[in-house]
Amino acid sequence: MKLPGINRLRRAARRLKGSHASGGIILLYHRVAEVSSNPWGLCVSSRHFAEHLEVLRKRGFVMPLGQLLEALRDGKLSRLHVAVSFDDGYADNLHAAKPLLERYETPATFFLTTGYIDRQREFWWDELERILLRPGKLPETLQLSMAGRTFHRTLGKAAQLSDDDFRQHRSWKAWEEAPSPRHELYYSLWQTLQMLRENERRKAMDELAVWAGVTPAGRQTHWPLSNEEVMALAKGELFEIGDHTATHPLLSALPAVLQREEIQQSKAHLEEILERPVTSFSYPHGNYTAETVALVRAAGFTCACSTVAGIVRIGTDCLQLPRVQVGDWDGEVFNRWLSRSFFSA
Repeated sequence: MKLPGINRLRRAARRLKGSHASGGIILLYHRVAEVSSNPWGLCVSSRHFAEHLEVLRKRGFVMPLGQLLEALRDGKLSRLHVAVSFDDGYADNLHAAKPLLERYETPATFFLTTGYIDRQREFWWDELERILLRPGKLPETLQLSMAGRTFHRTLGKAAQLSDDDFRQHRSWKAWEEAPSPRHELYYSLWQTLQMLRENERRKAMDELAVWAGVTPAGRQTHWPLSNEEVMALAKGELFEIGDHTATHPLLSALPAVLQREEIQQSKAHLEEILERPVTSFSYPHGNYTAETVALVRAAGFTCACSTVAGIVRIGTDCLQLPRVQVGDWDGEVFNRWLSRSFFSA
């Protein structure tokens, strides 16, 4: 059985062989949800997530992120330990992930994109998927203005996506070869949109929604957290709230002054909601430069997570922490992956 994303993790595992000494593994999740289309592999089903937590509980090595870093810094870890993290700030972090984490007494850090909090609208990458990869008919020609440039594409017969074609390609992942012009258009637009500043991207997405004849709000199942939900998510000693910028930009594409605004404003926003310091950060898309790291340090963060696969060891820069994204695998596959990748002698 082929599991989406497993080959990428196997390649990462080969780079991490011999990693059975002391240190830390930071697992990266985004959503606990079941959706009909999951092009970036962000969703893990509730059943599979519960099986992951059962595996972690039986192994007995899960720690809060901050505690793991402190223990590693003090030389108090004699084996590998695991920390759990979530990026973006989907509402299902509260409604689906938190109850399971509490049931298995598993701590987690949730990194939130503050500009989407209380916004009753999908994240832009989900909105793009809803517009382009759902069954139905689109106009045959797209002409879209983005940051002063015109994006032109002709779909032709691919303007119609049948239910059968949708079902056939619903397991497609964005890092795989596109099976149709619609999928090619999706990936091409995603590449362009992620480079834009938020006001430019939102304008382009509004134009795209009008072109497709869809409503901007979209699916409530894909909405981000509200202010009240953020406060509910933060309740309990198991959970920490971290910062994931204001608008989820590609930070390396922004000048320093805008990077600083993204980092500082989002931190201030979260601290206003929570009425306590926020000291953990996560780079959107795992993207950053040395300048970004300096800005994160200057903002007062004590740790920051990337998306580079690796083990957190003594000497690892706490502002460039490696993490490993987890796929929608059952517990047996998850346990086997952990054993082979990180805990084999």
